[in-house]
Amino acid sequence: MANDAPPLNEVVNGGLEFTIPVAHKMGVRAEEVRPGFAATSVPIEGNGNHFGVMYAGVLFTVAEVLGGAMAIASFDMSKYFPLVKDLHIYFRKPAATDVRAEVSMSAEEIARVIEEADAKGKADYVLKAVVTDANGVVVAETEGLYQLRTHGK
Repeated sequence: MANDAPPLNEVVNGGLEFTIPVAHKMGVRAEEVRPGFAATSVPIEGNGNHFGVMYAGVLFTVAEVLGGAMAIASFDMSKYFPLVKDLHIYFRKPAATDVRAEVSMSAEEIARVIEEADAKGKADYVLKAVVTDANGVVVAETEGLYQLRTHGK
């Protein structure tokens, strides 16, 4: 039997358009989304600041939305929903090109979060993202504290 479900990156992109329209307007796109991994990108065009590099808020956004992408790929959204509790960004170098943000989560950590959320109604987890420019230079890193919650608890 064929799987007619759209690729997960398309699901995330459709969600961005309607749930976080400002991110969609920036051009934030989910590039790769699979259990335990998510990557997003955003163009420099239209996202520059007063001295010709990417605006800091855009760098923050392309990394922060990874939390939702990771949740869609790794957890059953009919049972759970994610939220961001805290996020720290560390700006490393100015970004003068399009950027890509990536995050990963081990299968063991995914299982731990599910088990805890099922037992307690919620579970915290940390995602560390790396944002690189078109030349592979790290321009920012984030450390986000996210929480998975069960519906109705």
